Amino acid sequence: MIAMAIAVVVFQATTTLPPALASPATAPPPSVIDQIRELADATAGRFRTDDAATALASTDFGRNVSAAAARPAAVFYPSTPADIAALLRASSSSASPFPVSARGRGHSTRGQAAAPGGVVIDMASLGRGGDGERSERLAVSACGRYIDAGGEQLWVDVLHAALAHGLTPSSWTDYLHLTVGGTLSNAGISGQAFRHGPQITNVLELDVITGTGEMVMCSKEENGDLFEAVLGGLGQFGIITRARIPLAPAPARARWVRLLYAGAAALTADQERLIAGSGAVAGIMDYVEGSVVTDFQGLIGSWRSQPPSSDADAARVAELAKEAGGVLYCLEGAVYYGGAADTSAADVDKGLDVMLRELRYARGFAFVQDVSYVEFLDRVHAGELKLRAAGLWHVPHPWLNLFLPRSRILDFAAGVFHGVLLRDGAAGAATGPVLVYPMNRRRWDAAMSAVFPDGGDGDGDGEVFYTVAILRSAVAAGDLGRMEAQNAEVTRFCEGAGIPCTQYLASYATQEEWAARHFGPGRWDTFVQRKRKYDPKAILSRGQRIFSYPLVASSSSPES
Repeated sequence: MIAMAIAVVVFQATTTLPPALASPATAPPPSVIDQIRELADATAGRFRTDDAATALASTDFGRNVSAAAARPAAVFYPSTPADIAALLRASSSSASPFPVSARGRGHSTRGQAAAPGGVVIDMASLGRGGDGERSERLAVSACGRYIDAGGEQLWVDVLHAALAHGLTPSSWTDYLHLTVGGTLSNAGISGQAFRHGPQITNVLELDVITGTGEMVMCSKEENGDLFEAVLGGLGQFGIITRARIPLAPAPARARWVRLLYAGAAALTADQERLIAGSGAVAGIMDYVEGSVVTDFQGLIGSWRSQPPSSDADAARVAELAKEAGGVLYCLEGAVYYGGAADTSAADVDKGLDVMLRELRYARGFAFVQDVSYVEFLDRVHAGELKLRAAGLWHVPHPWLNLFLPRSRILDFAAGVFHGVLLRDGAAGAATGPVLVYPMNRRRWDAAMSAVFPDGGDGDGDGEVFYTVAILRSAVAAGDLGRMEAQNAEVTRFCEGAGIPCTQYLASYATQEEWAARHFGPGRWDTFVQRKRKYDPKAILSRGQRIFSYPLVASSSSPES
């Protein structure tokens, strides 16, 4: 039957390559197939080369990249980290090394986890035993106050495993249904980062498999260069198979606060007061973020948070937005208490009384909820479920994430929030959340690979820089092209206004752009040196479009 032609092809110890896969339309490069055949005999993992498996591995959350261009030759389902090491050794020892990328939840937005013509590793397979049953690779040390988590584990599962012992990690992403290895390969940021730093600075040790297939345990003290390279390293130096995360006593509840502002100046001033080291409101909040709100937004614009609690509140907000010219700002924060935490409900009440008296939000527009700690941390998933139910989740996501200097955030707000993003009127505004919030630079580690503003421009940036996340969804015909054009316009605006910006979850088309526009002198040189040391044949994460084989490095000079 024709349906049999799409049956799953699994390479195991005794499997031979079906002749049907030799057709030019679907056949991977023979050299890769030959190596897959040999490797299948030497590992407990399995390979699939059928259209269903390779098509899935060629798409991601962004849905902005041609699936045909990103299509791998095969998908590898390892049983153990040793299987991954064997795969990388096979590629590294080959005269024609094939690309290999680790795929967690496929939440990249620009094909970063793709391995065109190579092999995509299905990391979730590490969380399943050889019989296919789920096998939790999570181990909590209550005495040591840490959790060992497989790189394929989801942060939401890390949370629940730690809470079973009255403990919790301190630094999170806003969306918990991402893998440990995935966020640690970027940075892992959210509203806790101002106090605890990004997730990459909250790691005690790692198990990493380098591009040469070497399995290495590393920490700040042991194999420190690899440790610092991999954290924020965009998957270029190794695949994280285990991370040891420090834990702290877990709270039980969260007082969730949202305050509306008519202007960016008042919002950012209050945000900075909240994350400061001293002052009347410093230290009150455990979580501080913010967002740009328009009176046009519905589900697609508010899915990461909750809209006002009643129709009457929604009407008042719409009227305030109209008075403010169509743009409002929301300060979102939380105070954790109860459980094993040392903060009581009474402490929270006192702190919020002070905060609501001191901050300069629009009076009458304070929304406060009391929720469980888990409900607050996992709130974005609730929004995801609503979008899925409405058929709005599996759509293109042309996201743009930027780090900006504190001294230029108001210029950016005027030109982008009140300019570029509103230029098309309602249709251009009601397309997704736009976040804006500050972080303390001292909580980041410049020795790690993640790039962030250096604060050296002498314009009073000090310890603070801002994150701006334009998280839009292309749900209607023409949305994707228009949004991509607006993203390009945002970049041009920054260049024209002299606003230095660093992309987070960056995507550039060429190595020259990565060198000059993202890393810059010094950082690029270090990045290249580490690549030559840990992945000299440029096997890992070619979907980032930073390196290719043979490994050649451009200059970071803009003139080159």
